[in-house]
Amino acid sequence: MPMWMRAEPSPSTFGPVSASASAGAVTVTATARVTSVRWDMGDGTTVTCAGPGTRYTPDRGKSMSPDCGHRYTRVSDVGPDERYKGKATSTWTVGWEVPALGDSGTLTETRETPFTVRVVEVQVVNVAP
Repeated sequence: MPMWMRAEPSPSTFGPVSASASAGAVTVTATARVTSVRWDMGDGTTVTCAGPGTRYTPDRGKSMSPDCGHRYTRVSDVGPDERYKGKATSTWTVGWEVPALGDSGTLTETRETPFTVRVVEVQVVNVAP
């Protein structure tokens, strides 16, 4: 089965999220949103997704995700607990502005979330050319 990766979109998981702070007459406003997620799958493969991914539904069967997926080719007997150890790294782009000073810019920030996947069986299907 292919693995479909997805983050449920919300302000805290994918943005946008905004905040402002003031000191006297000067106010800084910043808006952050995820611009990509890099998935280290734990098997030496990385997958970079531009959006939150597509939700898997049973009617999709064994198809690959249209925008954020991976297919393991080996069982996960690579560690003592027989699980692949991966991590998802989200890149947040933060745009900020200070209208009173006519200043603005962007910066980036990353956040990592570890995950594990247990793959107990891999089947190979031969297809004649």
